[in-house]
Amino acid sequence: MTQYAIVTDLDRCVGCLACNVGCKVVNDVPIGNYWNKILRIGPTLKADGSGQYPDVEMYFLNVQCQHCANPNCVEVCPTAASFKDKDGTVQIDAEKCIGCQSCMSACPYGVRYLNEDSGVVEKCTLCQERTKEEGVLPQCVSQCCGMARWYGDVDKGIENFQGPRGQKLGDFLNEFKDDQIYKLPDSGNEPQLMYIMREMEWQGVDDLSMTTNHVRNNE
Repeated sequence: MTQYAIVTDLDRCVGCLACNVGCKVVNDVPIGNYWNKILRIGPTLKADGSGQYPDVEMYFLNVQCQHCANPNCVEVCPTAASFKDKDGTVQIDAEKCIGCQSCMSACPYGVRYLNEDSGVVEKCTLCQERTKEEGVLPQCVSQCCGMARWYGDVDKGIENFQGPRGQKLGDFLNEFKDDQIYKLPDSGNEPQLMYIMREMEWQGVDDLSMTTNHVRNNE
């Protein structure tokens, strides 16, 4: 079994938007839409309660298609345009999509949109055409100047995920514990993308369907 995904080290992400911009350019994402949103979480007081402004915590959280194990979008699609591929990613067959937007309503992360020109719903593909045909990393990973994003097969262990300079996550990041690995809220869909946080407290997002209210300087 294969399940490709991305792991993001939130302690290293500086919110530079390189992943966001690179994604939009390579995938020709329309203005006002995003395959990869960068959210600013915080500032909040430190977990031990000792901090006060300006001694606070803040981090940047990238939200995109989570390529779920049991995707709600696939379940509700009336034409089977949304499907779970053999590599574990969730894809959209543009020829089958009728633009009904049922999948957009079913997605708990608000990461799909309707392309008004084509009438087809679009979202992050994990750059499948690049990873399969060209054997390269997803654009958001290869563009990450902070060495925060890593790509690989979950079933082979995240320590084997590849970074933008060819390193393996397990070699680059000497130590991280299981309780320092987080996922976005699970509504039975089993999101597969992961986030590592060692130095701050995980805050998450209460309502991911409203993530556009938190996008950092993207408009």
